[in-house]
Amino acid sequence: MSAMNTALEDPNIQCLCRTLDREKLYATLAAQTGSDIFREYFTGSHSSVFADTPVFIGREHAETMRSVILAIETIAQAPEYRLAVAGHARDIAEFDPGARGVLMGYDFHLGPDGPKLIEINTNAGGALINAYLAQAHRACCGMTANAEPSGLQSIDPANAIFESFIGDWRRQRGGAPLKKVAIVDEDPESQFFYPEFLLFKNLFERRGVRAVIAPPEAFEHRDGALVFDGRSVDLVYNRLTDFAFKKDQSATIRSAYLANDVVVTPNPRVHALLADKRNLIFLCDEDRLRQWNVDDNTIELLTGAIPRTVVLDPSRADSFWAARKKLFFKPAAGYGGKAAYRGDKITRRVWEEIVQSEYVAQEIVPPGERNVRLNEDVKTMKVDIRNYTYDGSILLTAARLYQGQTTNMRTPGGGFSPAFVINADAYCKHCTID
Repeated sequence: MSAMNTALEDPNIQCLCRTLDREKLYATLAAQTGSDIFREYFTGSHSSVFADTPVFIGREHAETMRSVILAIETIAQAPEYRLAVAGHARDIAEFDPGARGVLMGYDFHLGPDGPKLIEINTNAGGALINAYLAQAHRACCGMTANAEPSGLQSIDPANAIFESFIGDWRRQRGGAPLKKVAIVDEDPESQFFYPEFLLFKNLFERRGVRAVIAPPEAFEHRDGALVFDGRSVDLVYNRLTDFAFKKDQSATIRSAYLANDVVVTPNPRVHALLADKRNLIFLCDEDRLRQWNVDDNTIELLTGAIPRTVVLDPSRADSFWAARKKLFFKPAAGYGGKAAYRGDKITRRVWEEIVQSEYVAQEIVPPGERNVRLNEDVKTMKVDIRNYTYDGSILLTAARLYQGQTTNMRTPGGGFSPAFVINADAYCKHCTID
């Protein structure tokens, strides 16, 4: 097969150009915050957060992902869907303050049969980092020179991200001014994406909104307000993975949230409606969708794009075990690939643990692939595509390159990568793989 034909079939295999200007990226991040902490982080313990190589997406795949996201968010507003979700959701999800949830993450694998949605996440990390990352890639070859960031995303992702917070604020508070935001996570400075918290703090403050970064136990709920360091907080940017606010340290935020004394985004209801892995069971079930009067085109779209997903039923443990090599097992309220297992890698000891927990079994869909040049070698990385969204609209599309079972941000040559949309006839003028 000629180099040209190979490129036409998959430019992610053909193009080996390394286009990331790291010095430009570090300078941009430092200019945003007045701190050089990013150089320290991303050349040390976080050296594999950024890939040097972009990822290319065909326009048709980009459009399909957009359509899937819009379809899901539309169905999620339907009473029948919400009633089905209530069957496994926590009680706190019944409270609906109106917020849609900032920075949803729709994660896809791209293959010959088109995009496959493997999961949906709330408080998806990396959005603001990726907003600046794409700007630091040079157009050094025929691919990047003629490609463009996903045409479905915002022209100015950083500003669109800020406006999504304003959107959720206005849904609950109307025209009242947003004065103070708290970025909340457990032990924030120890979090892998702590540098991004600094970027968010700067994003708010540059637009006249005071911002703090704090753990959940640092707050008080008194006098009709959530209070930090003696001052009330208007909005919580929720990065906690305690999605239902069950832990003791989340009690104060839970109390203020349920009293509608603070806007929380994303909130427990958003997680229950969109990010619980059990919801995918409904969304890929043709018979159920038909019962809900979903139109035929949408049913065909979703059942084609969502891998078959079912509850891991302990009473059928033997049959699941027998079929395990074709399945991926994920905790219902999981995140970040934690406690998720490929069936062909699972041990009997782990199996006995998860079969008694709240898990789903999902048909394995191979991730896409991206060749990268690392020193003098060429490595093949796995790829997934994350669409950061608000209210069904794509704010930013990025790729994650990795090796192993799940994305990990620790693979040399891997990490976040900008996702560029290309035409079907694009090819790399600088690279030839015979």
